[in-house]
Amino acid sequence: MKTVHAVFENGVFRPKEQVDLPENAEVEFEPRLVRNGQAPASLEDVYAILSARFASGQSDVAARHNEHQP
Repeated sequence: MKTVHAVFENGVFRPKEQVDLPENAEVEFEPRLVRNGQAPASLEDVYAILSARFASGQSDVAARHNEHQP
């Protein structure tokens, strides 16, 4: 399953990228409001981040928690 980003205009959802579906195909979806043009992280995104951290071999990630702060 692929996430398709769309804009709601004049009562119609307009996809922001090409969608590989036959013309007049009926689909079902649950719209989620996206803030600031960014989609919320999907579970797959979260799992990928967690997997990368786990695979890093670094055991004390709390020690580096504030590393990204200015």
